[in-house]
Amino acid sequence: MRKSLFGILITLISLASFAQIEPSAVEQFAASFAAKEKNFTKDEVLSILRQAEFQQDIIDKISRPAEGTMTWERYRKIFLKQGRIDAGIEFYKEHKTTLEKVSADTGVPTEIILGIIGVETYFGRIKGSYKVLDALYTLGFGYSRRGKFFKSELEKFLTLSKLEDLEATEVLGSYAGAMGYTQFMPSSYIAYAKSFEENGTRDLMDSPEDAIASVANYLKVHRWKKGQPITSRAEMTRKITGLRKQALRPKNKVSDYTKIGFNPAEELQADLPATMLIFDKDGDTEHWFGLYNFYVITRYNHSPLYAMAVYQLAEEIKKGFGE
Repeated sequence: MRKSLFGILITLISLASFAQIEPSAVEQFAASFAAKEKNFTKDEVLSILRQAEFQQDIIDKISRPAEGTMTWERYRKIFLKQGRIDAGIEFYKEHKTTLEKVSADTGVPTEIILGIIGVETYFGRIKGSYKVLDALYTLGFGYSRRGKFFKSELEKFLTLSKLEDLEATEVLGSYAGAMGYTQFMPSSYIAYAKSFEENGTRDLMDSPEDAIASVANYLKVHRWKKGQPITSRAEMTRKITGLRKQALRPKNKVSDYTKIGFNPAEELQADLPATMLIFDKDGDTEHWFGLYNFYVITRYNHSPLYAMAVYQLAEEIKKGFGE
């Protein structure tokens, strides 16, 4: 029976995709990794990698990240929906004891831990549908722009699979290879994941308690400043034009901005390190003071849109703590 034209096209597309992965590059990777990581043999690595599938849509997605094209208004509407806020309040009620203990131990506010888990995975509801192995294999060998980074993450993922007894060929995550409640990349999983239980395993795939402990640990290690504010809406006392985009890491002080006409909506210490955040919304512009803890949130994801969504979702969830 002759193949249909559609079937032939699918076959050609599939062959073209796989042609982008050089077998010699995979062999070299396996040999190099096995030489460094004594818990693996070259044949064992190759056996795992032969089960990976190149997926062109992963390349397409990472080449056009949504955050690069979204306005703040569009981005905000994704994460500030009532359903996600309500889910956060329920998650808080279910895990209140864990959240409050972790917050007390680390200094990271309960609501910020919730904000990150809420933005990342809708409190565990959306952890990703790609096999992590496929994602890292595709990006490591088929995405030359950042191939070195993703090959390194592939190495870390293989190491992690033995450290935490994960089935390397089955773990699901994002198209970039992030996984679990926290959407940690493998290197972050190894470096920052914590078990809530002393001497327990670090299960970010199925344990909300470990996810809570790990998010807080990540922010603590990145120098979260206990008790300090995060951001405040900036109100103009006069018309200001020509303000250039500011660095995410605060290089000025609150007083530097108040001197030129920006007043914080809430009282802030004049000597606090600050930057000025600029967001487009409804054809208008919002200005916010970005303080050091806002910068710490951007260490999780370097987008100011992301950090602001985390903050505002956290604030909305916090309103429901007393319910």
